[in-house]
Amino acid sequence: MDNKKEKFAARLTEAMRAQGYNAEPAVLEREFNLRHYGEPMTLHGVRKWLIGTSIPPYEKIVTLATWLNVPPEDLIFGLEIKQKIKQKNANWKDAISYNERETFEAFLNLPAPQRKIVREVILAFAMAYPLSN
Repeated sequence: MDNKKEKFAARLTEAMRAQGYNAEPAVLEREFNLRHYGEPMTLHGVRKWLIGTSIPPYEKIVTLATWLNVPPEDLIFGLEIKQKIKQKNANWKDAISYNERETFEAFLNLPAPQRKIVREVILAFAMAYPLSN
């Protein structure tokens, strides 16, 4: 399932089932149109969402997300991205020591012109002493 439209359809179906709804076009059309203040969706239109041939525009995704009690980005992108970011942040936190954290905090507290100078010095050192793998 590499197609982003198919992945969206799978996430929408999963979210509907998680809230106790049957993932059927008639159910989706009724529940969506009860909550959306724009132009109503047709049965054919919502069916395309469920079978993975189209993705709704953002304002409709927000309506779906509010109804299904999930963040809009979870419907659009899925949880994989959140998990990758969380893992990357965990790796970062595990990789630095207390002294390095303290240094980063001090750097972040500097005024912008001083941060620019420190950044340029660090980049100059990084270029002068590249990592050898």
